[in-house]
Amino acid sequence: MAERPKLVLAMGPDILDLVLPAALRTRLDALAAVHPALVTDATTPEATAALADADILLTGWGAPAVDTALLGLAPRLGAVIHAAGTVKGHVRPEVWQRGIAVSSAADANAGPVVDFTMATVVLAARRALGAAVDYTAGRLPAYADRRGADGAVVGVIGASRIGRGVIARLLAAPADYRVLLADPYVSPAEAAALGAESADLDTLCAASDIVTVHAPDLPETHHLLDARRLGLMRNGAAVINTARGRLVDTEALTRECAAGRLDAYLDVTDPEPLPRDHPLHSLRNVLLTPHIAGCQGTEVRRLGAYAVDEVERWTRGEPLLGAVRADDLARIA
Repeated sequence: MAERPKLVLAMGPDILDLVLPAALRTRLDALAAVHPALVTDATTPEATAALADADILLTGWGAPAVDTALLGLAPRLGAVIHAAGTVKGHVRPEVWQRGIAVSSAADANAGPVVDFTMATVVLAARRALGAAVDYTAGRLPAYADRRGADGAVVGVIGASRIGRGVIARLLAAPADYRVLLADPYVSPAEAAALGAESADLDTLCAASDIVTVHAPDLPETHHLLDARRLGLMRNGAAVINTARGRLVDTEALTRECAAGRLDAYLDVTDPEPLPRDHPLHSLRNVLLTPHIAGCQGTEVRRLGAYAVDEVERWTRGEPLLGAVRADDLARIA
């Protein structure tokens, strides 16, 4: 019987049992010899001893950088499997240069983000934030003033896995949404195959009732929704951002929301967290949530399950479903 590969866990101790509850840990222990040390700092003696024989590094939130220094401690390392979304925060290019396989559970994390986005689309279509404030103040909207979702135009920025998931859910909904897509890497024919209409970003902003952001945080996407583009949006339109805060000009959006012209549903902000005295906190037409669109609480086990499945695939020599390649870094979140 072949020797089981040696695996090291590298993530924050506060999330370990959420990511790998007992049933998943039992599966993992059957697949690999899991070192008892939990690595959060690669410079400790315990980490050095654990990494020396590691074949697999299973990372999560709170993992140390997998860089030249760590790789020098892990001469046998063959795979970095991340039980969370993006690997851009901790996996460095030298990992790929050494031929180490990299995998992410971003596919598992996408489902809750799509769910969250769809919930906010429905609320935005009904202008629920303002209606809630009015109701608390004793004001009921006349039926002629109430809004529904049917026929709303939703502009999706970015055909990422989440953006594509949102498009699919919009098209499956009974509301007969019209979906626009702005993505420089997607042709009109490809957009049509997804069920969306291709549009440049300016056209999307001007034509949409709801704009939802699903692009990666790159130098070229910084302030993708700037003051000019926010100004193109029609009165009463809404901005939803579950991607990264830097994609939206926070101060320009604040001005539009303070004027009552736009609504905003922001799970991410720039800066993050937003200072407690920032005016967005007090606006009636803004919903701020603390980066909770992705897997939360009991959902986090989905990330662990995906990662354990990847460990099993790697031990069998099968392709990794969540494989991340070096050239993906320039375009992933």
